[in-house]
Amino acid sequence: MPRTARPRGRTTLAALACCLALGCASGGTPQGYEPAPPASAPTGPGHGVVTWASSADRVGAAEDGRGYRLVVRTSVGGTGLRVRLSNAFGDQPVTFENVHAGLQRDGAALVPGSNRRLTFGGARSVTVPAGGIVYSDPLPGRVPAASKLVVSFYVPRAGGVLTGHWMAMQTSYTTDGDHAAEESGANWARRTGSWFYLDVVTVRPRPAAGAVAALGDSITDGWHSTTGLDRRWPDYLARRLRASPETTVEGVANEGIAGNKVLADGPGQSARNRLSRDVLSLPGLRTVLLFQGVNDIKAEPGATADELIAGYRTLAARAHAARKCVVAATIAPYKGWQEWDPAGEAVRQEVNTFIRTSGEFDAVTDFDRVLRSPDDPERIRPGFDGGDHLHPNDQGMRAMADAVDLESLDCGSR
Repeated sequence: MPRTARPRGRTTLAALACCLALGCASGGTPQGYEPAPPASAPTGPGHGVVTWASSADRVGAAEDGRGYRLVVRTSVGGTGLRVRLSNAFGDQPVTFENVHAGLQRDGAALVPGSNRRLTFGGARSVTVPAGGIVYSDPLPGRVPAASKLVVSFYVPRAGGVLTGHWMAMQTSYTTDGDHAAEESGANWARRTGSWFYLDVVTVRPRPAAGAVAALGDSITDGWHSTTGLDRRWPDYLARRLRASPETTVEGVANEGIAGNKVLADGPGQSARNRLSRDVLSLPGLRTVLLFQGVNDIKAEPGATADELIAGYRTLAARAHAARKCVVAATIAPYKGWQEWDPAGEAVRQEVNTFIRTSGEFDAVTDFDRVLRSPDDPERIRPGFDGGDHLHPNDQGMRAMADAVDLESLDCGSR
């Protein structure tokens, strides 16, 4: 619906199967559950570097007796795989049993011999209290980069609020009962486009390797990219990092939530309220790539430029206090979206000027320049438009990733 008024003037698969099946050397100290992570992330060798992540949120009501088979793609490869299971939004304890990690062959079916049991302090089950998280013990074997990893588990007891990630842009599977150890997909008939409970996967990569976390909204979450093909802009960025000999940043965490804002809770907690849990807690994190703000601007009432700039300053200060670098990205054009209006455009331009010129960030990525149409800079370039004038298509996602200066992500190592 058009807006009529705005307040205030605004300014290698086989190798992994073999290693998981045979069991190579492992190490590290088993980790138990812990409360929502502090800003000082666990970065010791036992935790390694994040290779995949998604932002936690409330995604409905939890159910007893449900099995989950979740498909994710790793970014950096390494040994000693761990998974982090989250009950961050739960209001009751959740018990996880028979947790396994393997490789996707096709659909819900796994590569034969690849499905290995994960333990928690040596135990085959773990109960996570409301608001808590748990890291698994490290799994023997090496996980190559860009692997289709499948994490399966059974939840005999849950209840209350379900923690997960609604818009995965990836097909996963659920079932009734405990079929987590099975490599066949026969008992995993129900498909889902969400991830549940799983929010982080880590590995121990080569020495000095680090990670970047993309903190964003639905554009970062991948809306209008092709489902199942890993064509979100952070996915393309991970491909560039793997191919580059000039950077030690190899892990990529996608911490986008559709509809998310910098300042106000809504779909997901605001960027300010989830920064510690979703970003600063990630093992091996070196750099935060901040790309948010359009949802704050097009809200009703929307944020002023001063308010949004203050939010960016808060995020940058907290990340810098945690000794992380911050790369800020300009807000992309969205004219043609139903909530666009000239007042919001003026805010976008003022905020982008701040991002480009303030010097408060370690580096800047200019997504506005990359995506805007040469004929109308307030609109997305037609060849990059996913169809709604706000979200880029696959080509636009690739162009965004190509615009990131890889050396800027390595600033924390210098």
